[in-house]
Amino acid sequence: MSSRTTAPSQDAATATARAAAQAHAAAPALAGLPLPERAALLRGLSHTLGENAAHLAAVAEDETRLGVDRLRGEIRRTQAQLEMFADVAEAGAFLDVMIDPPDPSAQPAPRPDIRRMLVPLGPVAVFSASNFPFAFSVLGGDTASALAAGCPVVVKAHEGHPRLSDLTGELAAEVLPAGVLSVVHGREEGRSLVTHPAIRAVGFTGSTAGGRALFDLAGSRPDPIPFYGELGSVNPVVVTPAACAARGADIVREYIASVSLGQGQFCTKPGLLFLPAEHALEDHLRRAVAAVPPAPLLGSWISTAYRATLEELATHPAVRSVHRAPTPDDARASVPALLATTAESVRAHPELLQECFGPASLIITYTTTEDLLATLHTLPGSLTATVHGQEHQDEPLARLLAAALHTGRLIWNGWPTGVAVTPAMHHGGPWPATTSPLHTSVGSRAITRWMRPIAYQNMPEQLLPAPLQRANPWNVPQQVDDARRTVPPGRAAS
Repeated sequence: MSSRTTAPSQDAATATARAAAQAHAAAPALAGLPLPERAALLRGLSHTLGENAAHLAAVAEDETRLGVDRLRGEIRRTQAQLEMFADVAEAGAFLDVMIDPPDPSAQPAPRPDIRRMLVPLGPVAVFSASNFPFAFSVLGGDTASALAAGCPVVVKAHEGHPRLSDLTGELAAEVLPAGVLSVVHGREEGRSLVTHPAIRAVGFTGSTAGGRALFDLAGSRPDPIPFYGELGSVNPVVVTPAACAARGADIVREYIASVSLGQGQFCTKPGLLFLPAEHALEDHLRRAVAAVPPAPLLGSWISTAYRATLEELATHPAVRSVHRAPTPDDARASVPALLATTAESVRAHPELLQECFGPASLIITYTTTEDLLATLHTLPGSLTATVHGQEHQDEPLARLLAAALHTGRLIWNGWPTGVAVTPAMHHGGPWPATTSPLHTSVGSRAITRWMRPIAYQNMPEQLLPAPLQRANPWNVPQQVDDARRTVPPGRAAS
C-alpha cells in the first residue's frame, strides 16, 4: 500500500508510524508464505513494470532528464532483478538449511540434534537513489532482495523523482498483499524510519555525509539495527607502463567514455587515473574530455555539490587543469573536467582523494612501481578498482597491484561502470564505499542482508519450520551432517 506525506504540516512520525505498522502487521504472513508464492509476487511485479514501461519511462524522463532509452533499459534491468530474486526464492538454497543429527557417541560429549536456517529480519527501510530511479528505487534491488527474503519494505522515496515513486508504489500495491510495500517522502520521514522500533534493517544508496548520519542514527537506537549503506567511491584505474605503451590512446579514450557515462552520475564512475609519468597522452585526454557535451545533472543538489567539489580540487595548489569546460548558464548543467597531479602530491595531500560525483576525474602520475604502490596503499576503500595491463608482461606487477587495491570488485582490462546482475557480483566494498563490506547490494547474495540465522536444538519435528523438517515440505536443499551431504530438492533428509 502506497502512502505519502502531502501536507507540510503533517507529522513525519505519523506517516512513518503508519507505514511501519502496516509492514509489521504484514511481516508474519509474508515470512510464512510458501516459496513458490513468494516468487510469484516478484514475477508479478516484473510483469507490471513491463506492462507499464512506457508510462513509467515518460514520468521518469520528466523528473530526471536521463533519457527515455536509458530509462527503458533500466526498467528492463529492474525486471531482471525481480525475476532473478524470484528464482532465488523459489530454489530455497538462500535459506542455508543445515541439519546436524544427534550423535550419542560424540566425544567429548554427546551431540544433540541441531538444525539451522536463515529467517527474515522483519520490516526493512529502503532509501531510494537519485541516479537510478528504477534499479535502486521503489522496486529496485534492495526491495526485490528484501521481498525475496520475506521482509516487508517501507521505501523512503528520493526527492528527485517523487511522482515516479508514487506511481511505482501504486502499481506494486496491485500485486502485493496490503502492507508489504509502502512509500513515504521527506527527510524527516527518513530519519523517523531509521529509528522506528518496527524497522529491523536499512538499505541506503546516497552521499557519504547523509549515509553516515543515518548509519550513526541506526547504531544509536536502544536496539541498534544493521545499516547497509552504499556511500562514496573514487574507483581508481591503474595503467601499467606496458599497457600505456601498447594501447595508451585507446585506454584513455575509453576511460573518458566511462567517466562521462550518464554525466558521471554512477557510483562506479572511475574517479582516479594512474598513469606513468612519461605517458605522453595528455592531448588524447584533452580531446576526449572536450568532446563531452554539457548536459543536465539530476538536480540542483547534485550540480551544486559537483561544482563546489570540482572548484575545491581545481584550485588546490598541487593540482593543475588539463581541461575544464566553460561554466554553462544552466545551473543544473554539468561541467566536464579533467585535472592532474602526482602520486607524491596525493600522499602529501590526502584531501585530494574525494569523490566528485559528476563528469570529472583526476589523473595521478607515478614515477616508479614503488611510487605507485605507496600511493595505492593510501587510497580509501572503493566499490571498484581497475588494472589495465599486458597479461604476460605484467603478471608480477599485477599481483602487487591486486594486493594494494582496497576494493570490492577488481577489474582487469575493462571498465567499472557496468554492473552485471549475476550471482557472483559483489557491489560493495570497504569504507567509505559501504558501511558493511561483507555484503553486496547487487546480485543474488544481496538477499542475505535481510536475514539472520537461528538454530533449533532437540525440537520436536512438528514444531520445526518447514525447511528444517526431515519431510522437507518446502522442497529446499538441506545440508545434512552425515559426512556433510546435501539433500537436493525433491528428496527428504533421512
